[in-house]
Amino acid sequence: MSSHSKDSSSANDTPRRRLSRDERLRQLLDVSWKLISDEGTDALTLGRLAEAAGVTKPVVYDHFGTRNGLLVALYQDFDIRQTAIMDAAIEASEATLAGKADAIAAAYVDCVLTQGREIPGVLAALDGSPELTSVKRQYQRAFIEKCQKILTPFAGHQGLSSASLWAMLGAADALSHAAVAGEIDEENARSELLATILAMIDRSL
Repeated sequence: MSSHSKDSSSANDTPRRRLSRDERLRQLLDVSWKLISDEGTDALTLGRLAEAAGVTKPVVYDHFGTRNGLLVALYQDFDIRQTAIMDAAIEASEATLAGKADAIAAAYVDCVLTQGREIPGVLAALDGSPELTSVKRQYQRAFIEKCQKILTPFAGHQGLSSASLWAMLGAADALSHAAVAGEIDEENARSELLATILAMIDRSL
């Protein structure tokens, strides 16, 4: 047998490394996002995910339990990335109101656009589910608290009201999803959200 054959046989006989639970979860989430992008949210089932990921159905069920569990995990994955992008943008921004407000506006819109049509599909599939209501509210509150901490130093002595912060979040969602749908362009979404944030600060003075 040639040395090349021996080398090939040896390489083929090498067992594949078993993924850790966290690595497997990452793989399943990545495959899920690709399936949604290629085939739409309706095509995403636990069985279809197992097939696309090359694993058995029990592996997928062990990670997510139900289809709603998978969709919630995708929403959490999206929010974690959104938070990381925003934190990096805010850290790199100028220590001025304009700098911080622009970083918030740009990062929010950019992250939703990066996920494209996938995240609206996930949210639509989960609409009305108690799982989404709980998780979404948790992340919304975290975002509002983050913005309040960043923007309060530029506000008046009474600070920023909860109502104004919730209104800002509503505008951020509406503008970002309008940009995804092509109703407005990315720059308009960013500039309008920036104007909304600056107006909120101005009202507090």
